[in-house]
Amino acid sequence: MALIDELKNAQKDAMRAKEKLKLGTIRMALAAIKQKEIDEQITLDDTAVLAILTKMVKQRADAAAQYDQAGREDLASTERDEITVLESFLPQPLTEEEVSALIDEAMASTGATDMQGMGKVMGYLKPKVQGRTDMGALSGKIKAKLSA
Repeated sequence: MALIDELKNAQKDAMRAKEKLKLGTIRMALAAIKQKEIDEQITLDDTAVLAILTKMVKQRADAAAQYDQAGREDLASTERDEITVLESFLPQPLTEEEVSALIDEAMASTGATDMQGMGKVMGYLKPKVQGRTDMGALSGKIKAKLSA
């Protein structure tokens, strides 16, 4: 089942169960997806939907951190609850061992041995790890392996 269909089904279930937070979060996600489709005049595939959901999770994590600094625990808690809802639609995160193995595979496939091959390795890995690991942390791990 396509990810967008899962979101729409979850929206219906949340409506029936009268789960306000879950319903509102799913509606926000569907609105962001629809906006992207309208802006670019395309139909998004699962990879693009994952990218949008991942971005939304990151935005909410940043907002929660800012609310914590401002002493607004009530708002930070809401952001964390929304993250939980959004993460339920993301694939399982990769373990450190899986990430390391994927980096080794990408380096072997692209022939990258130094920092000049960084772009090739990232390009190879991005579709495989989208939504399953933090891209910033992945970049740091690739840099460490390539500069070693």
